[in-house]
Amino acid sequence: MKKAIWFATLGLLLSMILVGCGEKTQEDIMTDLDEKLEEMTGYKAKSTMTLETGKDQQTYEVDVWHQKKSYYRVALENQNKDQSQIILRNDDGVFVLTPALNKSFRFQSDWPTNSSQVYLYESLIQDILMDPERSFQADEDYYVFQTNTNYQNKNLNTQEIRLNKKDLSPAQVKIMNADLEVLVQLDFTNFEWNASFNEGDFDMERNMTGAQMTEEPAMAEPLEPMTVYYPMYTPDGTQFNAAQNIDSENGERVVLQYSGEQPFTLIQEQSQVVPASTPMNVSQGEPVDLGFTIGVMTSESLQWSYNGVDFFLASENLSQEEMMSIASSVYGTEEK
Repeated sequence: MKKAIWFATLGLLLSMILVGCGEKTQEDIMTDLDEKLEEMTGYKAKSTMTLETGKDQQTYEVDVWHQKKSYYRVALENQNKDQSQIILRNDDGVFVLTPALNKSFRFQSDWPTNSSQVYLYESLIQDILMDPERSFQADEDYYVFQTNTNYQNKNLNTQEIRLNKKDLSPAQVKIMNADLEVLVQLDFTNFEWNASFNEGDFDMERNMTGAQMTEEPAMAEPLEPMTVYYPMYTPDGTQFNAAQNIDSENGERVVLQYSGEQPFTLIQEQSQVVPASTPMNVSQGEPVDLGFTIGVMTSESLQWSYNGVDFFLASENLSQEEMMSIASSVYGTEEK
């Protein structure tokens, strides 16, 4: 009898130990994530972003600094390291810097809280916490969530977020379209909790100067013919109409006209280094992530620089989502 009682007690103790060592529930993890957001003072993160949204796969290095509550520095550099961009948020507003062109824009914007941001930890966690339709699973090393999204590009409508079990730091994000095809993948290579920062780390002028010290300025080559790029996507009922070449003080300017139900104009010319770094104020605009570059959006226009070319898309008829879809597809060298 005593032996039976001893074995029963031992079995109960082993059960308690096993339960105590068991996997956390999804609710436990939700609580832990909420506490992480509340307690952290900021972070530094490095990641590699791979895009499958254009003609060729493109890779970018992304370096993020965040100091709670609203200071941000996001530096993006493409695989050729020929043009970087920096998004800043400080007490003076939101800035988009292109150091090689000495170009900067300033916005009075809610960025980054106005949409999902794949390279910002707190944005990913908010997407998890706020989505009642999220799915969850766990493997040996990671917690894996699949959520709906709120990206500016509505073609990016589902994401898989992989968090390290040991400290809930981000490991990988995959963003997919409606057919669950991966269009964007972000692999985190380093994540430092509660990082320390120096005075001036989020200052616009200091970031512009610092980046220019390590990056060659973009030089114009006006004697070479400029490659003309065409959008590979146009809205239904809209078609290419005409192209016009205009001589400007900066060289050749190409104007593409599209007509139909949602007409628009696409202007492109060779990028030029601007003489002064005073930010251009965009009072009614937003920075928008086109994947391969950061653009400047207003109600009737979208402008961006890429591969040594400045682009300006204008329309009174297109929605901002349609403008982003067109801009993201401007990589063809023949009209569609």
